[in-house]
Formats: sequence, C-alpha cells, structure tokens
Amino acid sequence: MNSIDFVSSAIVSTNFNPKLVSFSKPKIKIKIKTKTKPYSLNCSLRHSKLRVSATIKDQNPESQTPNVSDQVTEHPLDENGGAGFDLGWLPAFPHVLVASMSNFTFGYHIGVMNGPIVSIARELGFSGNSFLEGLVVSIFVAGAFIGSISTGSLVDKLGCRLTFQIDTIPLIIGALISANAHSLDEILGGRFLVGLGIGVNAVLVPIYISEVAPTKYRGALGSLCQIGTCLGIIASLSLGIPSEQDPHWWRTMLYIASIPGLIVGLGMQFAVDSPRWLCKAGRINDAKKVVRELWGASEVEGAIEEFQSVSKNDGSDLDSRWSEIFEQPHSRVAFIGGALFVLQQFAGINGVLYFSSLTFQGVGIQSSALASLLVGLTNFAGALCALYLIDREGRQKLLIGSYLGMAISLFLVVYAVTFPLDEQLSNNLSILGTIMYIFSFAIGAGPVTGIIIPELSSTRTRGKIMGFSFSTHWVCNFVVGLFFLELVEKLGVAPVYASFGAVSLLAAAFAHYFLVETKGRSLEEIERSLNPKA
Repeated sequence: MNSIDFVSSAIVSTNFNPKLVSFSKPKIKIKIKTKTKPYSLNCSLRHSKLRVSATIKDQNPESQTPNVSDQVTEHPLDENGGAGFDLGWLPAFPHVLVASMSNFTFGYHIGVMNGPIVSIARELGFSGNSFLEGLVVSIFVAGAFIGSISTGSLVDKLGCRLTFQIDTIPLIIGALISANAHSLDEILGGRFLVGLGIGVNAVLVPIYISEVAPTKYRGALGSLCQIGTCLGIIASLSLGIPSEQDPHWWRTMLYIASIPGLIVGLGMQFAVDSPRWLCKAGRINDAKKVVRELWGASEVEGAIEEFQSVSKNDGSDLDSRWSEIFEQPHSRVAFIGGALFVLQQFAGINGVLYFSSLTFQGVGIQSSALASLLVGLTNFAGALCALYLIDREGRQKLLIGSYLGMAISLFLVVYAVTFPLDEQLSNNLSILGTIMYIFSFAIGAGPVTGIIIPELSSTRTRGKIMGFSFSTHWVCNFVVGLFFLELVEKLGVAPVYASFGAVSLLAAAFAHYFLVETKGRSLEEIERSLNPKA
C-alpha cells in the first residue's frame, strides 16, 4: 500500500435529537464569612441542562452596601475540576495510544519498501524484473485483504484486546522472515504475513477506539489512527535514507519493523477491553469497571443501561452472521461504507502519492526518499489539523471540505500540465497542487472515513461491516496501483488527474446527501436513530 488510506462510511439522513430536560436557572446564594474573592460553581448533569451557581461574597458587618465584586461570575469547570482545562480524554488516552501503535506499524510498512526495493531485488536476484518488484510490494495488499475480511469474526468472539495480542504474531514473524530473507519466496512469505496482520489492525483499531473513547472525544482520539500512520511512514522514510548508500541496510529496517508489534502485544496486557463487548459477553461487572475507569463513576449506570438496551433489542454481536450485513438496517451502512471506500480510492490518493516523486524531481528534488518524506510531513500536518477540527466542525463538514479541496488541487495540477506558461511556473503549480491535495486528504478523507464507519455501524454487526468495508478498500487500492501508470502512459497525466478530481467532487456530493453527523452522539444513540426496530 502506497498511501495513508482509511475508510469512511455513512448512513441515510436521519435526525435524532435526544430530549433533554431543561430547568430554569436556580441560583443558590451561600453567605459565608470569608475574605476570599467571589467565585461560582457551574455543574452540568448528563441528562439535564441544570446549572447551579453559588456565590460566596465578602461580608462586611459594618457595611451592607453591595459592590461590583458581589456580582455572580460563572467560570465553567471541566469534568476534572480544572477551570479552562478539559482532561476528560486523559483516562482513555493510554489505551488508545497503545492501539494506535498498530497504525504506526501500518505506516512503517507502507514506507519501508519505498527506497530499499532496488537493493532487495539486486541482492535476492530479481533486479530489473518490474513484475516481481511489484509483486513484493503488492503481496502485502493481498494479505491485508484476507486479514480484514476475517477480523469481524475474530473480534466478535475474542474481543478487541485478545485479537490485538494474537495479531502481533504475524506482524512480528513476518517482519523477521523478511529481514532474514535470502530468496524471493522468503521475502514474499514475510510480506504476506505482515499484510495479514496489517489487515486485521486496519479494522480493529477504529473499532476499539470508537468503543472505549468517551463520546465527546471520540473523533479526536480516533484521529490518532491517522497520526500513528503518518509517524510510521515518516520513521520508515527517514530510516530509509541510508539505504541509498548501504545496500544491506534494508535488513536492519525490517528488523526494526518487529519492535512496534512487541510494544502492542505487551501494552495490550495492561489495556482494557471494550466495555460494549464485555457487556455483550455477559461480563457486566468488568464492563462497569472499565466505564468507571475511562468515563467516570457518574457514567456507569447510564452507560450499562444503554448497552443492555441495545443488545436486548438487536441481539448479541457474539452470534452475528455475515449474511446480516445484507439485511436492513445493516445493509445501508455496509453499502455506503463500501461506496465511500471506492470513492476514496478512485479519488486517486495512491496514484498521486506515487507520481509525486516524479513531480518533485521536476523541481530538483532527486532523492525519492526525501520527496516521500516531504509527503509524509504534509500528511502529518493535515492529521494534526483533523485532530483539532473533527469534534468541533463535525465529520460530515470535514469530509465534504476535504474532497472539495482535493478536487481543486487536482484541477490546479491539470491546469499546470495542460496550459503551462513556462516550465518553472508549471512545476511550481504542480508542486503546490500536489501538496494541497495530500493535505486535503489528510484533514478529512483519510481520518474521517476510518472514524465514521464504526460510529454508524450497529453493535451487532460493527466488526463485520468494518471487515467488509476494508476489504473493499484493499481491492480498490490494488486496482488503482495496478493500472495507474498504464493509464498515465496511454492518456497522459492531465486526463487521469481530471478523472480523479471528478471522483472527488462526486465523493463530496455523496457525503452531503448520504451522511449524517455523528459528533457528540453516543454509539447507542446513533444506532437507535437508524434502526426502526429500536
């Protein structure tokens, strides 16, 4: 896989506004003899908009004349009591961070073959054979397809935590086999095993984060998937720079690839399992413990009640069948998830990233590793912006804006290629368009697609819908990578990029008409709003 690719899925437009009991603003004034300045307490209850203000006034027995300092001033406090600092995400962060290390591994293996493939081909005896070189890279995608399609059943039966630990086995063994390879068969076998593990992680990480993250921070914590992938790509490309001088350096890089798997396997020993899965498995006390640890003691009863209500209505996810994703209401989410994957891939991210190295060479950046590193840093900058914006602006708005930005960027490159004023200006516009495209992808189409599918999927079929969507992703990824260069050679860059731009516009329209906003809503609220049986 040559890009930071994540899924997106959506559902038909449905409005769901949970009724909140609203009270007027009662004020409780507590007079206490003190020399401290006035302050107020503002507390918000989960199921009501109840605000209580308490004022402590300076009391002067010699004077009853009120002054300005006696007025009530509200200072909103966060959930942890610190004015101005909202740390409600912090308890879940270590668990999410461990899971995101799987995406670091994903990103590392995306970039690890970028430079060393020439040295690998020369040392293993297939130098100059472009088909075999492409096979070493693409066998990774074949393994990922199988891994993704099998994840739904694994996570239903075993839960996220144990599946993470089992999945580290092919990741570690595959990296070690690749590093020790002395033949084409060995490097292919190692890359296939790594792809198998990556396919499982691609499905597993978004599910885990969506189910353990507090509702308010689910988008931001989900964006760590993209950031982990970006950091993995940057790490592999940075480590790949010495491979241009050292023909055996690729073995060291592949040995290093086994380390993140070890970290995930060890870290998951101390991480929690999904409270939703624990509830479905009948481990209610364990689910309560996890909710208390991650979301706070005040959330326990309400959360467990919601989990049980959804499970009672929809049945246990442990017993779900693959055929159920073709039945309503699950089929809508599965269809739109697959469609958004098709649109994401045929918007050209793989092709543009591949062609970007040639574009950078046109302005004097001859090192493919340095050119790819610039791309990785652009991706990282976009991912950081997504982390900040996704819970503020919402998934739908960010996705639409992302695809519109991608379309404009591609049309800018088409203009630079088709109507060049001079060579230098054409190169500069091509570079600008490429950077804008990658940034636009990283701010929305990349992270949002991976976050929104598990949000829209029901508790019963979440694992299988994610597996189906990601398997669609890998197929499209392979097709674009297989035919991109051939199309560029036959048609030229401008028509191919114009087609990618048109697909980006189609994806923006699709997101506008078929997505609903999921920010600020619990997974159970979303499921009830989409399921007519609820």
